[in-house]
Parts: sequence; structure tokens; C-alpha cells
Amino acid sequence: MICVSIGRGRHRHVIAEYRHLVDQGAKMVELRLDYINGDVNIKRLVADRPSPVVISCRRSIDGGKFIGSEEQRLLFLRSAIAEGVEYVDLEADVAGSIPRFGKTKRIVSYHDFRKTPDDLDEIHQRLCQLDPDIVKICTMANHPSDNLRMLALTRRSKTPMIGLCMGDIGAPTRILAGKFGAPFSYATFHHERVLAPGQLSFQQMTETYHYDRIDAETEVYGVIADPVGHSLSPLVHNVAFRHHGLNKVYIPIRVPREDLFRFIDDAPQLDIRGLSVTIPHKEAVIKKLTEADAAAAAIGSANTVVFDGKTRRGYNTDYRAAMDSLEAAFGGRDEAQRKLRGKTALVLGAGGVGKAVAYGLIRRGVNVVVADGEARQALLLAQRFDCRSVEWSARHSVSADMLFNCTPVGMHPNVDETPFEKHGLRPSSLVFDAVYNPENTLLIKEARSRNCLTVTGVEMFVRQACRQYQLFTGREGPDDLMRETIRRAIGAAKY
Repeated sequence: MICVSIGRGRHRHVIAEYRHLVDQGAKMVELRLDYINGDVNIKRLVADRPSPVVISCRRSIDGGKFIGSEEQRLLFLRSAIAEGVEYVDLEADVAGSIPRFGKTKRIVSYHDFRKTPDDLDEIHQRLCQLDPDIVKICTMANHPSDNLRMLALTRRSKTPMIGLCMGDIGAPTRILAGKFGAPFSYATFHHERVLAPGQLSFQQMTETYHYDRIDAETEVYGVIADPVGHSLSPLVHNVAFRHHGLNKVYIPIRVPREDLFRFIDDAPQLDIRGLSVTIPHKEAVIKKLTEADAAAAAIGSANTVVFDGKTRRGYNTDYRAAMDSLEAAFGGRDEAQRKLRGKTALVLGAGGVGKAVAYGLIRRGVNVVVADGEARQALLLAQRFDCRSVEWSARHSVSADMLFNCTPVGMHPNVDETPFEKHGLRPSSLVFDAVYNPENTLLIKEARSRNCLTVTGVEMFVRQACRQYQLFTGREGPDDLMRETIRRAIGAAKY
């Protein structure tokens, strides 16, 4: 189950939100008494309730908003028990002073908003001695390894346990809680009203991650990046898993640069079978592979890792996706080969995508010139592929038949930016923008106004995702469904 937390200032708003959530399929809610302004009427809140409820009243030290006396707070919790609510959440330091009564079950909880302590097992043992029906431990994740420690403890706990890591690094614990044996996870009513750091909304948990379908046998896939919150890969992969009826889930995993190697080593313990890899890890992850396909080895960059026992196979689906998108724009592979050979392409960006695009173009007989805000990066790429580089400030002086934007310039929310000025766009040239959110970037709009042939980032994104999906599942990715899903997601924003 998912327990949806409600924190509102007025009783009628709490009740209305509660009933709306149940209508939307929520099977349990948490009513946060500490958010209510003025006197709290517990009887009114829980009368004729449409589902089981958890009552909690958090102090500021536990991440809450209660400002009354401790005697008053404990009275609220005891009153909730007297009303016969299904669950009451008691912090470890007060659980011993509130005895069990009636049928109300006790969640004994511990919070640490700074870190995930080294002594998790000792904390767990202490909570288990306080007559809990459920032990709940919520800590701040500062490293991906904190997630593994928390979920492993959840799995081996003899007392039912909810182990969650807070913050964006801790998001995997919220999505995978049920897989590791937690009786339920927590979500918020709406993604803009988060009651704990890193909390996902009920809609995200149900519609994107299909939490109710996750069990011990669910295979885990994900995207690693830093930051990772902007990634729309979970949307397209999860909708494809659902389309094919596969017991798999795809999650966002924030991995800071310094934690990459340890995370790759730990991944199998989270039952991770495959990863999409993006900024800033595409080049560094090569060092942790046991095998790499020809493109990944030649480019020195992998955007896909498949785990098979102790084998870690790396692939570069960016390269093939970019070339497929380009060939489609030119009317097919043979026509593209004819039109590309001998042409000049300016590639903006010397990161993972820039390398993949440059590699593909050079293999098709294109003269490549690369520019990057970090001049040394452009120079290294040029040396690797025996092509030419120019200073970023000189990019408009290049006489190019094709322009490829492989930088994040123009990506949401910075939609009024472009990596290349309109006056520098040659009519009838080709402009390829790897940015997919928004699809119609300022660069693409200005290129069309100059009668350029354009290729948007959505095409490349969907094609690379389909190739990853095939590597993950052995099935063809449902490209039309993925394309529709990504366009619906980015179309919701107003630019």
C-alpha cells in the first residue's frame, strides 16, 4: 500500500482531501495534526472515515510544525488511540509513555534529517523494544549506499519495517519499499506539497512507478545522473514495461560523481538489471565495465549498462539513435549516405552526446568541427577522432552544412537560450538539437524560420530509449507509445 500524507491547516480541507484521495484509489492516509491551525478536533477528522488512517503529530525536531506543549501533543495522540484509529505514529522517545490500547496499531518511528547514521542496526533494535507493530526509520540520504543499507535492513527486519531515505538521493527507497518487504510506503497528496524531503506524489507513485504492482520479484532498472530529477526516462520505460505486462520498474537514481564506482559495485544488491547513464557519468562508467560494444569503446562513452551476474556490459545507444534520426530526416540510409559524404558539420558540445554524434558523422564521411565552452574538452575530442576544434567564441565563423547541438543549452527551464545565434544559421542547412524538453527549442524555432531542415531531440531520445529497452528486455521498444508519452509530458509545461 501507499500511505498518502495530508497536511492542511483547516479541518474541512483535510477531510475533503482525504475523501478525494480515497476516490482516486488511496487505501490509507496519514493525517498530520501538526499542520492544523488552532484547536484539533480528532473526532471530526476520523468520523465516518473512508479508509484506514495513520495519525501523527510531529514536533519541529521530527520535521513537523507542532508548536504547542508536549503535554498537549501527547494528549492528541492518546485521543486518537481512544477514537480507535487504525495506526498512531509515536516517536521513539515518547512511545514508552503511551501504552497500547484497543485495536490501534503502533508505528514507532525515528527521524534523522542530516544523515543516515552508521548505527542503523542499533537504532532498529532500540525501536523494536518499544512494543511496535511497525518500525519506521526515516533518515537523510547523502550517498546512494545509504539506500542500500536502509533497504537491506528493511528486508531482514523480523518486525514489519518501513525504511525510507529522504532527499532526492533517497527516492529509490520510496519506490522500492514494497520490494524489500515494507508494509507500505509514503507519498504526498500533490508534488508541490511535499511534507518530507524527496517525497513523491501519490500520482507519481501510482501512474509512473505502478507501486502497487512492485513485489519481491520485480526487476529494477533506472537512470543514473546528477542531477536526475529532470529525466523523463522513467515515464517512457515504465509505460513500455506496463504495455508488455513485464514485472519491472525503472527508477531515477541520483548518483554524485564521487559515488559512481561504489554505486556500480552495489547495484546488483538492489536487484538492478540495467541502467541508463547520463550526465556526468557517461565517460567515467567505462572504467567499471567488463565488456563494451564497439561504439562505446571507440567513443569512450556508454549510456547503457546491462548487469548479467558479474558481467557489466556497456553500450552506446546515443550514437545509433542520432544516426537513425539523421538518416530518417534525409529520407533513408542510402540517401543519407549520399548527402552526408563530404559535408561539414559543426558539433556543439564535447560531452557524451557530442562524442557519439561526432563518431557517427566521421564514419559517414562528414568533416566534423567541434566547439565546447571548455576548450580543452573540444580539443581532446578532436584529437580522439582526428577532426578539427574551434574556440566556442569562434563557432559562428565555421562554414557548416549541418549544426548539431549536443549541449544542454535551451533545455527547460532555460527555454529562452540558444547555443547558436539565428543570424549564423544558413538557409537549407540541417539543424539537429539533442535537447528534448522542450521539443521545439528556441534553436529549432529559429532554424525553421530560416528554412532549415530540423531534427528534434525527441526523435533521438525515443530511438535511444527503444534501443535501451531492447537491451533490457529483448523486446522491441514501443516507439509510438514512447513518443506519445514524452510529448504529452513535455507539452504540459507552458513555454
